[in-house]
Amino acid sequence: MSLKQSIPDARLTLYDCLLVTQSISTTVYIALGTNLGDRHANLVNAVQRLSERIAVRERSSVYETEAAYVEAQPSFLNMVLRGEIDSATLSPRDLLRFVNEVERRMGRERLVRYGPRLIDIDILMYGSQQVMEPDLIIPHPRIIERDFVLTPLREIAPDLILPGQQLTVAELARRLPGIGKVLRIDAPLDDVP
Repeated sequence: MSLKQSIPDARLTLYDCLLVTQSISTTVYIALGTNLGDRHANLVNAVQRLSERIAVRERSSVYETEAAYVEAQPSFLNMVLRGEIDSATLSPRDLLRFVNEVERRMGRERLVRYGPRLIDIDILMYGSQQVMEPDLIIPHPRIIERDFVLTPLREIAPDLILPGQQLTVAELARRLPGIGKVLRIDAPLDDVP
């Protein structure tokens, strides 16, 4: 047997050359808030637009909350979504670009930090990943101080433990002094698929 005959054929078939990308489902939690215009319609619109790239699996109730940080503004409607994304095609950075684009398409203007807004969409969690970049921190750095986020999150994921935390979402929510300022309202988003 010659040396050439003992070496396996190194030619690749077309199938061997195709890139096969595995879909990797990752759970994400997204917070939504609005205090301008038709607040209920804004939430419906945002959920519909987010559904273009996020498979929404669960939605919290809608909560009315007093404005935080800058108090001289209308009350907010807030909610949280649990969804699934394909992390092979939607990285944390891509998800940020997507939610920012949804905000932009809905007319969000960033004029005053913590000021009034037509829609505000925050990435709370991206699986169990922790991301520390100048313009992207996951989990969201202020989850544990915001009753308007923890209350709806507690509704859909009470036993969730945030990366870097030891307490569940329910335990964190109970520790906040302002938890009574968050009022669940009967405004289901039935018109959202």
